Amino acid sequence: MISVCVFCGTSAGNDPQYAEAAREMARLLAQMGCRIIFGGGKVGLMGVVAEAALAAGGHVIGIAPKLLMENEIMHRGLSELHMVETIHERKVMMTGLADAFLILPGGYGTLDELFEVLTLQQLKVHDKPCGLLNVGGFFDALVSYLDHAKAQGFLLPEYREMLTVDADPRALLARIGVT
Repeated sequence: MISVCVFCGTSAGNDPQYAEAAREMARLLAQMGCRIIFGGGKVGLMGVVAEAALAAGGHVIGIAPKLLMENEIMHRGLSELHMVETIHERKVMMTGLADAFLILPGGYGTLDELFEVLTLQQLKVHDKPCGLLNVGGFFDALVSYLDHAKAQGFLLPEYREMLTVDADPRALLARIGVT
């Protein structure tokens, strides 16, 4: 069984297309028999992913730092829930359990997770595919920045290629080898 780690926001954003894309991705992953690993929250796109995957019969693993428990934003109806002390421990466990990574819209935390996974891949700590779901052009500016960094010599072409970008959930999964 393939385990896919999904990084996304604790907010649902201002446009309903973000939540709909998260629902569609979660349903696809569940239908494909993939385990979903995520940050354990019940709010925002995190909650949307968990609920949609569970409703589709999926296996959802939450990895949450105690801080989430204290703030009571942790999802309590998951297939598995692992409590860790810190955000760093959460990221280490998520990265270790995952076979692939998917990034959906989010803010600082989502970008932190994305860049940590890419940096670890660049350093050859892992060789797991990473896909960015560009819902409604949400990540256009980020993709443009990465292309600019490559053009300016700050990002080698092979490192830029580590991140696969697509607006279509099914196409993105196929491109990163989750079938």
